[in-house]
Amino acid sequence: MKINGGQIVCEILLEHGVETVFGYPGGAALNLYDALFGYQGRIRHVLTAHEQGASHAADGYARASGKTGVVIATSGPGATNLVTGIATAFMDSVPMIAITSNVASSLIGRDAFQEIYITGVTLPITKHNFFVNKAEDLAHALRESFRIANTGRKGPVLIDITKNATAETCGFSPMEPYPLKEATKAADEEVQEVADLINKAKRPVIYLGGGVVASGAAGELVALAEKADIPAAYTIMAAGVIGHDNKRCLGLIGMHGSVAANMAVDEADLVIALGTRFSDRVALNMENFAKRAKLVQVDIDRSEVNKNVQVDLSVISDVKYFLEKLLPLVEEKKRPERLAAIDRWKEKYRIEKDDAGSIKPHQLIGRICDMTDKETIYVTDVGQHQMWAAQYIKHRNTNSFLTSAGLGAMGYGYGASIGAQVAFPDKRVIHITGDGSFHMNMNEACTAVSNKLPIISVIFNNRVLGMVYQWQNAFYRGRLSATVPERVTDFAKIADGFGAKGYKANTLDEFEEAFAGALKEEGPSWIECSIDRKEKVLPMIPNGATVEDIILE
Repeated sequence: MKINGGQIVCEILLEHGVETVFGYPGGAALNLYDALFGYQGRIRHVLTAHEQGASHAADGYARASGKTGVVIATSGPGATNLVTGIATAFMDSVPMIAITSNVASSLIGRDAFQEIYITGVTLPITKHNFFVNKAEDLAHALRESFRIANTGRKGPVLIDITKNATAETCGFSPMEPYPLKEATKAADEEVQEVADLINKAKRPVIYLGGGVVASGAAGELVALAEKADIPAAYTIMAAGVIGHDNKRCLGLIGMHGSVAANMAVDEADLVIALGTRFSDRVALNMENFAKRAKLVQVDIDRSEVNKNVQVDLSVISDVKYFLEKLLPLVEEKKRPERLAAIDRWKEKYRIEKDDAGSIKPHQLIGRICDMTDKETIYVTDVGQHQMWAAQYIKHRNTNSFLTSAGLGAMGYGYGASIGAQVAFPDKRVIHITGDGSFHMNMNEACTAVSNKLPIISVIFNNRVLGMVYQWQNAFYRGRLSATVPERVTDFAKIADGFGAKGYKANTLDEFEEAFAGALKEEGPSWIECSIDRKEKVLPMIPNGATVEDIILE
């Protein structure tokens, strides 16, 4: 059949099972949006307030659903507004297709209105990108984009299409999606070597990251931990893989990780790193990280091996395949003394103090978890609230804690919440944010209202830029530079202006009443919670330090 370039885009999306896209129209994208008009009922387009919100929504949709997120933008500022969202997906290995429409081929290189060299701009933050200026090249480029985004270590791919290519007609034949390249698989002897190390180890620890989630290996990971009775610490990207109530769960590792997680790794004689990269927020002193242990790293991306921390044994493999092969070779063991020591650490270094007269972050998050079910999806922005959420949410499921981990993009949360809620309209989505982050993209409230998305935004309002404020007090002699903005924003009133429901809470009881009301709303709600600016994220290991330097108060 003969169809135009815009229609080809829509057909390729359907080939790949895409039912929802996020985006914002513009002049160069008119042909593409005209084509989308004809595919109503088959492809849902969610219009956001800003292209950055659309890119974060596509990201959140992908993380929550396990599918490929798709975002569409016009040329120039439309395309450049996607950059933060693309970079977020790149840093956290999220499969995303960004489709931009550029000016006509005849205008390329002439500094035409809203022309931008977006493939050049995004080259360092995509797995690959394409520039297409002929309709006949479009189908192959799009199919390749989906293949690349989902092959090996997942990530974003951008395809930039000239306006004339979206208007031209050419022959089109439907096809099955291009097959993914087979994931790299560990050799049998490599698996056996790791099994031997585990079987001989006295104090092994599993250190798991986002690669476990990406490969769908949560079940195998828990099975390994339980069979060999190995405690497990996770990065922020792997929250929920091992349930908070599993006695082998050490909690978050790294700068703001639990004392138990950091001490267990420090004392380990074997650390098995699965789908994780020893980032500077985990291995704060890379030369002394787990210095008593043999280090084993299993990762699908060869470039991550020995990049930050020198390991004793590396295995380049899909994590799920590796664990499937490993499990039968690992001996069943019980380590009661080790687990008892971990329990003692958890009790001894418990730093939270309850207070009914104010809103304490750990109590607030605990109340949220108690009032929602285990299928709830939690989405955060970036800052103190993010770390409190990672520490105190009763994590129970994979794909249920969405956060900008590698890039740390403030403003990520509302767009990602929209994507998650669109993916799962019957699940509860809780957006945990701070006043600093929420100021960045609160405009996406109009998207949530227009689409009747019952997202509940819980705003931790301490009226400072909390994390930087904490650092300035701790390490810069209290020289508070640009972290006390003196804003008097009334979030409840602004929510009402958008058509959302606004609440305020100054005590835990007031929050519980507001949250109960928000749970009954059919559309979005905001709950502004007053948090004392003196509240800190603890424990904390300073940059370049070790667990011996951990700050507890």
